Parts: sequence; structure tokens; C-alpha cells
Amino acid sequence: MQRLSEILGALHFLRGICNSEEGQKWRSEAQALIDAEAPGGSRREQMVASFNRGYRGFQQTYRNCTPAADVVVRRYLEEGAKIARDITARYAN
Repeated sequence: MQRLSEILGALHFLRGICNSEEGQKWRSEAQALIDAEAPGGSRREQMVASFNRGYRGFQQTYRNCTPAADVVVRRYLEEGAKIARDITARYAN
């Protein structure tokens, strides 16, 4: 869950600089995930920290959208989707 939070933070930043017109989509997705998984306590703090780490890591590297940023976005979308599928398969009723 922390890795997924980190990916969502990275996507929030990168999609913003790559003119995706998605606004707060990835931040909202992370907030919903955090609220569902860890409504309070240290687990919540860890997930928030992971989101922020993902965001800040790319904020320090990219000032505008580049071909490399597009590649990162595609890879993170794929990795995030895989994690979500794995979680669903493992914990679904």
C-alpha cells in the first residue's frame, strides 16, 4: 500500500506538469485509498509520507514535461494497476 501511495504521489506531480488536465485526480485517489486502508494512526502517516515522497522525488527532478517524464508516467500507471489488481485478487471476497 505504501508503494501504491508513492506511485500516486509521483503521478500527481508528473501528470500535472504534463498537461493532463486531471487536476486533483491522483491526490483524490490517494486520499480515498488512505481513508479506506488506514483511517488513523501511524499507518496513515506512513502512507501520507509515501505519497509525499513520490511527489517530491519528481518535483526535484522535473520542471516541465519531457519524454522521460512520459515514460515514467506510463511505467507508474502500469505498476500501479498491477498492484491494485494484486491487492484486489488477494483480498477480494
